[in-house]
Amino acid sequence: MHYSLKPLNEQVIVITGASSGIGLATARAAAARGARVVLSSRNAEALEEACRNIQAGGRQAIRVVADVGRREEVENIAEAAIGQFGGFDTWVNNAGVSIYGRLEEITEEDARRLFDTNFWGVVSGSLVAAAHLKSRGGAIINVGSELSDLALPMQGMYSASKHAVKGFTDALRMELQQDKAPISMTLIKPAGIDTRYPEHAKNYTSKELTLPPPVYAPEEVAHAILFAAEHAKRDIFVGSGSKLMSSMNARMPAVTDWLNRRFTSGMQFRDRPARHREGALQAAGEDGHVQGNYAGHVMKSSLYTRASLHPVVTAAALTVAGVAIAALLAGNGAPRRGREHLQHLH
Repeated sequence: MHYSLKPLNEQVIVITGASSGIGLATARAAAARGARVVLSSRNAEALEEACRNIQAGGRQAIRVVADVGRREEVENIAEAAIGQFGGFDTWVNNAGVSIYGRLEEITEEDARRLFDTNFWGVVSGSLVAAAHLKSRGGAIINVGSELSDLALPMQGMYSASKHAVKGFTDALRMELQQDKAPISMTLIKPAGIDTRYPEHAKNYTSKELTLPPPVYAPEEVAHAILFAAEHAKRDIFVGSGSKLMSSMNARMPAVTDWLNRRFTSGMQFRDRPARHREGALQAAGEDGHVQGNYAGHVMKSSLYTRASLHPVVTAAALTVAGVAIAALLAGNGAPRRGREHLQHLH
């Protein structure tokens, strides 16, 4: 399938969940590279500040306050982008929230609210975007999770929603390909990311929430999203931890289940009382921050992710490195046996 994706500096990019975390990092990075951006979330004040900061840098941005759980409000985002910029080229479905708690304890109201945002928001955004992009081409980018491929105790409802996002994304991609629509469809699968995700989650437990390591900076997800805006990619894992867990679950699901229930489950909590119990599930939370409050080490980038996005460059770099190491071993620093072996090979 041929996709004609524009350079970022010629694009209009729509981003939901753009008032904090991954969405805000993506909006800033896209604007810095010359894209015109349409920012949407439920938080009007945080969106206004984000737009103002982007515009202060000489870039173009508009805001649309919307709840992606309501189809008509998602349509309003598209109409605003068309009215202001004449259309859009990339649509990023990023808005999402979580619930920490045992499945038997979570109310149906909260579960449905989570699916309204995490799943139906992606469905509405993707279908609205596809209707517009079929005639002009472009990219739809859905932010899933490493939990699109496996599940985690105490985040079962979130895991279920991200599994649903993957199934929907894969099915829509095939239908668009059947129609020969010039639309690239990408699913981003981040590992743990240092955003306000734990604070925004609804917390049914008595302890403060955190993320299991390894944890990566939100800017690394933004990098992957913007790469997908210019290059057709089916899936992008952000962080080797995400790829490792997905691969392990595919090959050894029972072992992965055992590890997650025995070890990873407990890594989701800190040994202190819960503070943000309601989070941002039912109403907009405190936004405006890209980074979160993760207490451990945050990896600024992922060598695995960069390698997966640029395999030819990475292979060349590894080849050069291999030649350099071989030369070093063949030189004065190599043991006599090593040098003799290399000479024998020559």
